[in-house]
Amino acid sequence: MNSGLRETPLHSRHVQLGAKTADFGGWDMPIEYAGVLVEHDAVRSAVGIFDVSHMGKVRIHGDGALAYLNSVLTNDLDRIPDGSAQYTMLCNEFGGVVDDLIVYRWSDDEIFMVPNASNASVIVELLRESAPAGVTIENHHDTHGIIAVQGPNSRALLEAIGLPAELDYMSMISASHRGEPVIVCRSGYTGELGFELVLPNIILGSVWDVLLERGHALGAVPAGLGARDTLRLEMGYPLHGQDIAADISPVEAGLSWAVGWDKPQFAGREALLKQREAGPRRKLRGLKSVERGIPRAHMHVHGLADVELAEPAIGDITSGTYSPSLKCGIALALLDADIEPGYDVLVDVRGKPIRFQVVKPPFMAPSTR
Repeated sequence: MNSGLRETPLHSRHVQLGAKTADFGGWDMPIEYAGVLVEHDAVRSAVGIFDVSHMGKVRIHGDGALAYLNSVLTNDLDRIPDGSAQYTMLCNEFGGVVDDLIVYRWSDDEIFMVPNASNASVIVELLRESAPAGVTIENHHDTHGIIAVQGPNSRALLEAIGLPAELDYMSMISASHRGEPVIVCRSGYTGELGFELVLPNIILGSVWDVLLERGHALGAVPAGLGARDTLRLEMGYPLHGQDIAADISPVEAGLSWAVGWDKPQFAGREALLKQREAGPRRKLRGLKSVERGIPRAHMHVHGLADVELAEPAIGDITSGTYSPSLKCGIALALLDADIEPGYDVLVDVRGKPIRFQVVKPPFMAPSTR
């Protein structure tokens, strides 16, 4: 056990399953059970079950709740109907990303939001500071958990335990299990058909158990954050704190599609408009290995002619891994803006120049729909 780290209500079950755990944002989280490759392949071919209860759970409600959030967050909540979820960001005054999150729109007066684990309390306090009278921000971090069910067999698994699964991508529904409310959302972080279940802690353990039990015949396995990382990186999904951060903007990260540019107000709007007009100095690009080598965060990227790695770097890797699906090294990297997809570059892999091709993510086609 890692002293001083927070644990989800499912922690004892992870230990019983033999999970290797580690510190993730102050939480003692399962990194792998049978192994990252096994769990990654299960999600791509069958179904993986993730405990992501470390993620934030925030309820925003009251007269004008949606209008308030829409004046703060980047994306435009008016683009989606009630019963839908949306990817969005909260930016600082300089246009950097304070956090990226998923917003569940129930009505004009009822919103649920899932920020990243380490940022949950920060987001709650920032919203409370600027919320108008009548809008309440509730932190449900310690009362609810989240289980992600991801993979081509995920719909069959949810139906097997009596939960609704015929949902369109990024839509959600309120259901129940053992008399307790469950939010079922057709979303995820793997690029596969999948669902995220938000449910009270009182039934978190029983739902986890029945998913594993009924999922055995469908090839289901418990999956840790190691596989979650390789899966999301194959899709080019950004990780906050690495690929996006307080000093990395949505424009630089290729996330302009998640910005409601026509909205009259949202945090960081003026800075982002100026950056979009002027053009960013750097852009987040994909890198795919041409030669054998595994990229990691913070490795430097050099021009193809710089075989001695002696010239100034043209960028840095923000996330890198071995892709179990593609059988090669892949990465996201912040590069000088003039480095376009199709270029070849060199990555300094422990002092050795390894050739990579610059590509536009995702690295493989998603199957979310």
